[in-house]
Amino acid sequence: MKNNRIILDQTQLELAIQRLCYQLIENHNDFSNSVIIGLQPRGVILAKRIHSELLKITSNSSIPLGSLDTTFFRDDFRRRDSPIIANKTQIDFIIENKKVILIDDVLYTGRTIRAGLDAMLAYGRPDLVELLVLVDRRYGRHLPIEPNYIGTTIDSISSERVEAKWLETDGVDEIILKENTK
Repeated sequence: MKNNRIILDQTQLELAIQRLCYQLIENHNDFSNSVIIGLQPRGVILAKRIHSELLKITSNSSIPLGSLDTTFFRDDFRRRDSPIIANKTQIDFIIENKKVILIDDVLYTGRTIRAGLDAMLAYGRPDLVELLVLVDRRYGRHLPIEPNYIGTTIDSISSERVEAKWLETDGVDEIILKENTK
């Protein structure tokens, strides 16, 4: 589509991830009481990138990383016409009394994050939950949810969509703003 606009190209995306990692290091020091959880599906890719970069920067190989599926915790999962296929949740560590860094690619309405918070409680009660997002769409929140760590902020209208493209799944690293085709 000719109305696509690149928000972050590959270089800017890498720099945003590095900056986010340094912010995390400032607040979590050695990560001895912290865990990282990516929200399925696309937040997991970002969480893996953040985790990998943290391992490089800190040389700490013991930072727990997990993935969390929110499918059946969403308030709209019964309203869909087609059957829902859940993603995999993989949390093989305790989050009780831990500092959880919850990661997603794009924050818009806040509904996915709310579902993530509900789903996460099945694994324990964390001491603190922080939210890290690559893109914060400031307008359009349905819930009072704000991120602690932001890669970039974009002002967009409801007819636009922010799409994170990842090398692992799309063959390119970039964040684009495009006209919603629905």
